[in-house]
Amino acid sequence: MNSRIWLMVASGVAVVLVAGGLRQSFGIFLAPVSLDLEISRQAFGLVMAVQAVIFGIFQPVTGWLADRHGGFRIIAAGALLYGLGMWLASLSTGTADFMLSFGLLVGLGLSGATQVVVLGVIGKVVPNERRGIVFGTIIAASSLGMFVFVPGVQAMMQSLGWRDSFVVLALAIALLPLIAIVLRDASAVDADGARQTFKDVVAEAHGHRGYMLLTAGFYVCGFHVSFIGTHLPAYLTDNDVSPTAAAYALGLIGLCNVLGAYLFGALGDRFNKKNLLTAIYLARAVLMALMRVLPINNVTGLLFGAIMGFLWLATVPLTSGIVAQVFGTRNFTMLFGFVFMSHQFGAFGGAWLGGYIYDVTGSYDLMWVISVVLAVMAAMLHLPIDDRPLVRPVPVSA
Repeated sequence: MNSRIWLMVASGVAVVLVAGGLRQSFGIFLAPVSLDLEISRQAFGLVMAVQAVIFGIFQPVTGWLADRHGGFRIIAAGALLYGLGMWLASLSTGTADFMLSFGLLVGLGLSGATQVVVLGVIGKVVPNERRGIVFGTIIAASSLGMFVFVPGVQAMMQSLGWRDSFVVLALAIALLPLIAIVLRDASAVDADGARQTFKDVVAEAHGHRGYMLLTAGFYVCGFHVSFIGTHLPAYLTDNDVSPTAAAYALGLIGLCNVLGAYLFGALGDRFNKKNLLTAIYLARAVLMALMRVLPINNVTGLLFGAIMGFLWLATVPLTSGIVAQVFGTRNFTMLFGFVFMSHQFGAFGGAWLGGYIYDVTGSYDLMWVISVVLAVMAAMLHLPIDDRPLVRPVPVSA
């Protein structure tokens, strides 16, 4: 790969590190926001769930726009909406305005400023045989950002309070277009795959059994990461883990996924991606089952964060890699956007259901059981996927 491509990869890494890393730190705001605004954990979880769904619903739209008009414009617009939502959230006085700002506006901004559009831009200029490791590197950046932001934001929040912390983070997000400007160089000219209309792309993908199975499996990934990202710190502190250790457990997820995302991305260039995905979901099932058996303390909380981190977003370079491998990269951002929309519907369930079950039962026990069952189901869904490149005997005109 030439220097132009490496510069674009570096820019994409920086964007995802900040935008994606910050998004994964939102769980540490649950306790202070809930106390200050006098809302329940279920209400906070619902805001996070709506944010996730808005993020997902608009992802195919922003993906389609990025595939046709360039990713930089979409990233820049998304970053500005993301930052505006964070700033307005700092002014919230209750559930309604917190929902409109942190739920709706931030969710809309995330659909343009995070990994799906960045992967789409980079995927158009990176050759297929290097795509797994490059995608893994970009996803690892999101995890590294999580490791940096979680303890950093926790310390800032203890010093400034959650409202002023939101203002500082809003300013950081608003600067992302300056980092992303080199991504203007990528366009659909660099892409492979047939030229198709929106309707033809959707019909072809939804008629592909493997694509539908992949989409269903990614729902479970979203359920897991949203539940754990939103509720793990509170779950640990409920079990007498110190708030600092609970924050570091969430941060360790980010740190260890730097290795996990990179490693599984690299393995995806050498081995069958669907089999690797099956192994990841089975490993998650075992780990979450152990979380219900082992005693919860500072040590086991940190160990859980470290091991779960290795599996955390390792699914993304493999899942996105299968989409690009099967359909090509011309319409990749939109196609992966639909898969990611399923992920975000799962995220809605993980964030909201976790809060609902806690408020009704007083614990997260049932939520862990549901998460284990879904992990086993996801592992089984990936086994029959046909991940061979799609053969189009008759080209479809634009």
